Amino acid sequence: VELQESGPGLVKPSQALSPPCTVSGGSITTNFYHWSWIRQPPGKGLEWMGAIAGSGRTSYSPSLKSRTSFSRATSKNQFTLQVSPVTPEDTAVEYCGGDGVLKGGEGYEYDYWGQGTQVTVSA
Repeated sequence: VELQESGPGLVKPSQALSPPCTVSGGSITTNFYHWSWIRQPPGKGLEWMGAIAGSGRTSYSPSLKSRTSFSRATSKNQFTLQVSPVTPEDTAVEYCGGDGVLKGGEGYEYDYWGQGTQVTVSA
């Protein structure tokens, strides 16, 4: 299974950020499997943002819940976490990951990781 993030790179404050994660070699609708977005701001540790299960059930970090929303395109085997509105504090490398356990912020030992995409929020 491989995960590939793609993103806009540079986003202006107050805009929306919606990088898709494309999964190959596996299905995002697999029962009891969870697909997450994780980010790492510069100089800081990993932060779990949210997850969408194969069933479509979603979970969000409490600190981001008011600004985040999942969507998925099953025909493309993609899932997306939108962050809106963004601020410069959202600047980070964003990763998508897959695991059979919904980890939340409890550990980052995922079965599969993408290589990450840099997101910079700046005017």
